Amino acid sequence: MVATLKNAVSGGKLAHAYLFCGPRGVGKTTCARIFAKTINCLHPREDGEACNECESCVSFNEQRSLNIHELDAASNNSVDDIRELVDQVRIPPQLGKYKVYIIDEVHMLSTQAFNAFLKTLEEPPHYAVFVLATTEKHKILPTILSRCQTYDFSRISIGDMVEYLDYVAKSENITAEPEALNIIAQKADGGLRDALSIFDQVSSYTEGSITYQSAIENLNVLDYDYYFKLTNAILSNNVPECLLIFNEILSKGFEGNSFVTGLASHLRDLLVCKDAQTIVLFDVGASIRDRYLEIAQKCPVAFLYKAIELANECDLNYRVSRNKKLLVELLLIKLCQLTTAQATQPKEEPKPVTATPTDQAAPQPAATAQQAQQPATPPPTAEKPESHQQSTTQPQPEQPKSVPISPAQAAIKEAEQRARENLNKYLHNRGPLSISLRDMSKPKEEAEENTEPTAPAEVPVKPFTLQELQGAWIGYAELLTDQVHLRNTMINCKPEITGEFSFEIALHNQVQQDTLTAVAADIIQHLRQSLQNGEIEMSIRQTVDNEMNKAYTATEKFNLMNEGNPSLSKLKDEFDLIPD
Repeated sequence: MVATLKNAVSGGKLAHAYLFCGPRGVGKTTCARIFAKTINCLHPREDGEACNECESCVSFNEQRSLNIHELDAASNNSVDDIRELVDQVRIPPQLGKYKVYIIDEVHMLSTQAFNAFLKTLEEPPHYAVFVLATTEKHKILPTILSRCQTYDFSRISIGDMVEYLDYVAKSENITAEPEALNIIAQKADGGLRDALSIFDQVSSYTEGSITYQSAIENLNVLDYDYYFKLTNAILSNNVPECLLIFNEILSKGFEGNSFVTGLASHLRDLLVCKDAQTIVLFDVGASIRDRYLEIAQKCPVAFLYKAIELANECDLNYRVSRNKKLLVELLLIKLCQLTTAQATQPKEEPKPVTATPTDQAAPQPAATAQQAQQPATPPPTAEKPESHQQSTTQPQPEQPKSVPISPAQAAIKEAEQRARENLNKYLHNRGPLSISLRDMSKPKEEAEENTEPTAPAEVPVKPFTLQELQGAWIGYAELLTDQVHLRNTMINCKPEITGEFSFEIALHNQVQQDTLTAVAADIIQHLRQSLQNGEIEMSIRQTVDNEMNKAYTATEKFNLMNEGNPSLSKLKDEFDLIPD
């Protein structure tokens, strides 16, 4: 952008209107003034800069130049103000080549003022140059935008801002630590004007000696040490220490939302320090950088991914939470749970061949785990659902609730348990679920030890009931812990028997149909193994408009209940309730 303006000045190819747009405090108006001074310089230098010696430059430096006019559109946005400016445009410059009109916050002009200014902006005198500055380009009329050369200003980087603040500190004989200047630059959020204001505030507080500690005290910023101590406590799975650190932060007057936001930024900084390619995104002082690099080596990448996700989720839920302190404390507890042996050592568990099925399966009681280790021969597996005594002992963790179980529910639970055990054997023998529809007709050529023959010809044809089919179906769905959408689809859409050994699945939309079709071969193979029937066939279709659809949202559930009990609508209107 600077090079473009310099080339336009040196080549004498100036436009009659420019639009400088960008965030606040990045130098749009300052750049417009420098540009106005440069084009009116009587003896410009070879690099395109003003000489600062001619009469035009001196008058500009002394703020008495008659060739530069500034208008604040925020307070002068009427048609009369624009007409007065148009009248001034008719007077040629007395000294210099151009009369420059800088209109700041031009988006504040009214529509009538824009229309009054449009003709002059389109065909101004040859000596008139307009520079419009705004922070909200989308509010300007398209007819104005089309008549201007647009230059977009971006936020100033933290490194450039720290360098300029250091220059200002040396010019004003102020001693400042680099870490303190870095804190000021981060607080300014890309605006140099805000950075200078904060710098002036901190220098007044410290009486000319800006330190890191004084900067965080004056700006009410959380110290890095808190996050470093918190990270060490999380890595050591020390929940009490994390809660005490958070309580100390609250006692110093910091809000929980600020703490969560800072924690998410801290975890992000640790993540970018893990890779040499992304470390350029990390802008802090040298001493703090070394501490970040040291702690980043202790944090697994998978832990940082999940920790950032949890912190971001807590930040999103903080505003609507009624117990905000408890919400943040739950976040810290979850972060500590990520550092347990099962979460921090995922690379060592897949080494044994038998670890893959157990990792994918849902948590089961100890008795179930022992049964999964029994010989994987068809006769014992087929006899398990026939033993009523054995099936009733498996769901013992649920018996203390003293809830009566109907025979149909007991049959479904038996089928689910048998489906889990058969699927564990199937996953162990076959590996990942990657079978295709074409591969179902081909026998498996290579087999490992203790594998059960899976060729369709060797699978018996055993009749099954709807309860057994739905139990095996739900049992397969419960094991899909990593595929939430597929799991919910299978739970909500249960099969219905259409023939002797065939069944049908009615889905609600095309997305569910595509998801289930992708793994249809694996589901059929599992059901054939679980139900001991090699002739099972499955068909998939979408529901029509007149079929019963599932109620997912709160409003849909309320409407469904209201159909059976119309008094609910009267109760909602009487108490002014909202379905939630």
